[in-house]
Amino acid sequence: MNDLDMRICECDCDECEDCTCNCTCERPRKHLKPNRTILKCGSQGGVTLPLGTLAGAAFTLATVNVDSKGLKNPCIKFEFASNIVTTAAVITLNFQVFKQCKGMLTPIPVGPIWTFSRLVAITDGNTFTFFVCDCDLCNDECCTYSVVATVAGVATVGVTAINNATLAAIIVDNDCF
Repeated sequence: MNDLDMRICECDCDECEDCTCNCTCERPRKHLKPNRTILKCGSQGGVTLPLGTLAGAAFTLATVNVDSKGLKNPCIKFEFASNIVTTAAVITLNFQVFKQCKGMLTPIPVGPIWTFSRLVAITDGNTFTFFVCDCDLCNDECCTYSVVATVAGVATVGVTAINNATLAAIIVDNDCF
């Protein structure tokens, strides 16, 4: 045997197939197409806010778990949809997406705050939707995303129900070859 055959290969799993020596990986490299897309639908939820709900009261409406394991440079688009039904209500609600990943003690906000307001005491129903993107992820990260509604301003007047609240995630692998 010559010296080249006896050398120790120190390549990582991403380089195994290009390596000229005999190295082994802990897990075999998969040849995945770039720009893969994954759809994740979260849990459905809702809440009824009674008359006189105090400002600052917060309610988790929907959640979705996202695992970016195996993706390179992932980016996620979250789509939230709900029906808001007011009965003689005056209310302002702030909606925001929060994420909590492994090792995080508290959730952090993702994207802007979205506001729903009913300034006149009427009985009505509305669809309320928005989308937010999160491209600030590490590879192999598992996170729980939640939509939280917070009562803004003063205590509510009337009754408000947030029904059929859903959160979906479209995860895109942005790896370019």
